Amino acid sequence: MSNFYQNKTILITGHTGFKGAWLSVMLQMMGARVIGYALKPQAGENLFQLSGAGNGIIDLEGDVRDYQSLKSAFDKYQPELVIHMAAQPIVRESYEYPVYTYETNVMGTVHLLECVRNTKSVKSVLNVTTDKVYENREWNWGYRETDALDGYDPYSNSKSCSELVTHSYKKSFFDGQSVAVSTARAGNVIGGGDFARDRIIPDCVRAALAGEEIILRNPYSIRPFQHVLEPLAAYLSIVEQQTVSIEKQGYYNVGPAEADCITVGELTDLFCQSWGEGMSWKNLCENGPHEASFLKLDCSLIKARIGWQPKWNIQTAVDKTVEWTRVYQNQKDIRNCMEHQIEEFLS
Repeated sequence: MSNFYQNKTILITGHTGFKGAWLSVMLQMMGARVIGYALKPQAGENLFQLSGAGNGIIDLEGDVRDYQSLKSAFDKYQPELVIHMAAQPIVRESYEYPVYTYETNVMGTVHLLECVRNTKSVKSVLNVTTDKVYENREWNWGYRETDALDGYDPYSNSKSCSELVTHSYKKSFFDGQSVAVSTARAGNVIGGGDFARDRIIPDCVRAALAGEEIILRNPYSIRPFQHVLEPLAAYLSIVEQQTVSIEKQGYYNVGPAEADCITVGELTDLFCQSWGEGMSWKNLCENGPHEASFLKLDCSLIKARIGWQPKWNIQTAVDKTVEWTRVYQNQKDIRNCMEHQIEEFLS
């Protein structure tokens, strides 16, 4: 486990979300001083509260659409490192709430980078976007960082805009100012503690816990599935390396090995096998809003420049998700399970 983050002040937006909770626990284990800025965690069961992730950090409630509130957090805590994860992250919700999606994902990024621009303590910033930023042509090969950005739906498109905002701020304000700026375009993540709606593994978990059959709406869609710890480790590696050597900054894809880019149906098969108890699924295609059916990433750049490699294959990712869910189901020690998985992953 890297000692780079020991006693470093790092501000994370979106720390109350699924990925944010896992990252908060990771950084606490690394000895960082974590400043979290986010909306309240989602109502009902959520990983941030179940894990106690807020107990060892400075937990600030705020909206990235509120520039003055966000700026006050920067002014007070003077972070050295910044990871921006706050977002409206669901494709189908972006059709229902497009204005909110753009306000959060685009203007939230503008506000974050404006705070960075006006905070002299910041040395390194990473904007987390998505693999869906690309103009999806349903290619059989992975998208590269040089391919056109033009997400289709409001979520994907707003994240494309977030990328372009970051590029503009970097060229206009940060080049030559010793502030390292990167983006990370991560694939679909799975892992213990995701309770979101309209995501395949949370839907599988809900069905399993209820003893029901799993319903799939797009079983033949291919996605770059990976365990949540994979991109989080990549984010931390990017921030660390670009802080030490600014030439490591860039725009990076973060995804699994090509063999782990599987269909939703294949992923669900793995879940059913790992869960046992006769779990099964059925196809219930619906005339829902457009979603890309084929999506892969070429991750050659981050492997060559940062030295990052995926560690857990998709089978292990599913098994670790089921392991966490069994701990949750049996009301055992969730934080201990998470720390054990993090230690195992980083070892």
